[in-house]
Amino acid sequence: MNFIADLKWRGMIHDIMPGTEEQLAKEMTAAYIGFDPTADSLHVGSFAQIMLLKRFQLAGHKPIALVGGATGMIGDPSGRSLERNLLDEETLNKNLEGIKKQLSKFLDFDSSSPNSAEMVNNYDWMKSFTFLEFIRTIGKHITVNYMMSKDSVKKRLSEDSRQGMSFTEFTYQLVQGYDFLHLYQHKNCKLQMGGSDQWGNIVTGTELIRRKTGGEAFALTCPLITKSDGGKFGKTEQGNVWLDPAKTSPYAFYQFWLNVSDDDAKKYIKIFTLLSREEIESLSEQHDKEPHQRLLQKTLAKEITVMVHSREDYETAADASQILFGKGTTDTLKKLDEATFLSIFEGVPLFEVNDSLFQGEVKLSELLVDKTSVFESKGELRRLVQGGGLSLNKAKIDDAEMNISLDDFLNKKFLLVQKGKKNYFLIKCV
Repeated sequence: MNFIADLKWRGMIHDIMPGTEEQLAKEMTAAYIGFDPTADSLHVGSFAQIMLLKRFQLAGHKPIALVGGATGMIGDPSGRSLERNLLDEETLNKNLEGIKKQLSKFLDFDSSSPNSAEMVNNYDWMKSFTFLEFIRTIGKHITVNYMMSKDSVKKRLSEDSRQGMSFTEFTYQLVQGYDFLHLYQHKNCKLQMGGSDQWGNIVTGTELIRRKTGGEAFALTCPLITKSDGGKFGKTEQGNVWLDPAKTSPYAFYQFWLNVSDDDAKKYIKIFTLLSREEIESLSEQHDKEPHQRLLQKTLAKEITVMVHSREDYETAADASQILFGKGTTDTLKKLDEATFLSIFEGVPLFEVNDSLFQGEVKLSELLVDKTSVFESKGELRRLVQGGGLSLNKAKIDDAEMNISLDDFLNKKFLLVQKGKKNYFLIKCV
């Protein structure tokens, strides 16, 4: 696979240093991308970078994932208007472990392969570096004029920025530049990749390598991912869409991709899946013929959910997605774990009843009218039942006075009440 040609077709190249393509054609090359350890999980905003490394390895090259234990203590000013809070070492170490575990799902770290992936932490080589040693051996090679010419610095030093920039943040590009130099010298790493906002920091690294060693290194960035409507990619009303299932359930993750627009689906399926050009062009053609079938979105959601989570998680999420469209069954509900179940019915009116209520006989009408306010009156309840419009846990009900016990609740905890086609209520036993 021609790595650069493939990236160009997928719209994944923003800037590329001259000579990069020739270097990759010449030999197996090591390249790295840095990941920010501000949380113990990556989110979909980092997924383009992960796929960049994955494609790099599939093309026969060696990927290095750098987790910024040292740079995470400083904070990258790129794209930021305010300096962020610094993390302590304990928090950083917890975050590093979580990120390492996630990256292992996408990259092959098998040491027997010549292009096996490696994971490094820049804290390992920065922790023993004294300040005086750093400014003598590294700082003297990059001028202040050069550092101030970078967009990330100029923006923060502009007149309309009240906060200015601390010396800590100002040194960030030099520390990141040293990372590249260290990997160049110790891992024969000749390429750094990243998002387009990292271009200035990456080029500082190539310049430091040139001035310090006389060697040549290269840079490549991909565009920052955007949404066609101008909204921020990877954000929902609930916040970031995380790769960790404990932070974003596989169902919510699947739904995020399923609900993207047609324009975004055509762009994202190139960036975030391993489908070939022929497969994607065929899917796009079919999608355009029947856009209401949302073939691109369904394929996109499937491919990414399987890759990030598992095929089983995808199947559960796909089945769960049918519940709100009337195709789910009682058996489907019973198979769902509580997190997925609650994700599906997030925002649905919820009533709580004490489990002691069911020690005696409880009529359905008593539960839905007196103990909760799912119905305003028993007459309203009876009319809906007679018209075949009431379901409990997706099963039709034909008797408004039937007895209800804890056994009728899913896992003896939840009862899903459906009035008509679209009105849902949850009763939770506590």
